[in-house]
Amino acid sequence: MTGYGKSTFKLGAKSYVIEIKSLNSKSLDLNFKVAAELRGKEIEIRKQIADQLIRGKVDIFFQEDKSTNGNTNLNFNLIESYYQQLQQFTTEKNIPLGDILPAILRFQDINKTELTELNDADVDALLIGMDNALKEVNQFRQKEGAQLERDLQERINIIQQHKIALLPFEQQRMEKLRSRLLQDLKTNLQENIIDKNRFEEELIYYMEKMDINEEKVRLDAHILYFFEILNEQNKEKGKKLGFVAQEIGREINTIGSKSNDANMQKIVVQMKDELEKIKEQVLNIL
Repeated sequence: MTGYGKSTFKLGAKSYVIEIKSLNSKSLDLNFKVAAELRGKEIEIRKQIADQLIRGKVDIFFQEDKSTNGNTNLNFNLIESYYQQLQQFTTEKNIPLGDILPAILRFQDINKTELTELNDADVDALLIGMDNALKEVNQFRQKEGAQLERDLQERINIIQQHKIALLPFEQQRMEKLRSRLLQDLKTNLQENIIDKNRFEEELIYYMEKMDINEEKVRLDAHILYFFEILNEQNKEKGKKLGFVAQEIGREINTIGSKSNDANMQKIVVQMKDELEKIKEQVLNIL
């Protein structure tokens, strides 16, 4: 949900710059730095942002574009008001007034024109400027989203490749299990008293306990659903992808607990590593 957008608009003779910066966040967190002239429209601005950006840590900066507005006339009414207040204060406190004009001229608001209420044309210009900046943010997000999508697809494909790599070790594991159990019986019992039918029943029991075919089938289903969500056209899919990633993790964990084989465990660790990277990336998706 990283994004950046910028636009300019005019209110009367003045030009303003809008900058919007967006970072990842679980909810919509707006931080405003607005020129005084525009504070009355903050609610409308917030609604416009919420409708388009949905969530994220969003910083919005509204500034007067002094590079195009040139020199602003001094607000002589405000200068006079400050002077009279300071003169009255020094008289009451019996403090020499001195030359206070340089100090007053350093006040930030004396070089701003008096505020006037925004008319309909001003509001339209403001909202259009906001819309242009938001479009840039969303374009930025879409480019980042396309990169994230490619990364997620690649990592899911790697998990599938690891799943296929388990197959030869599965077959070897079963043969090793059969040989080990039979050798244990021969070591501890006379071979002529071993019930081969019972041995085969016990072997089948252990093999069923260690079988991971069901987990692999469910893993395939979850991966297929993950791709389906990625291809959906709706904006908000991050939470759904997060839920499916959790289900993928459950199947990988179960495969790991059933593996009982060093080579299979190594592959499972690699699958988990890719899944953790997927989960981190999913947090950046709406």
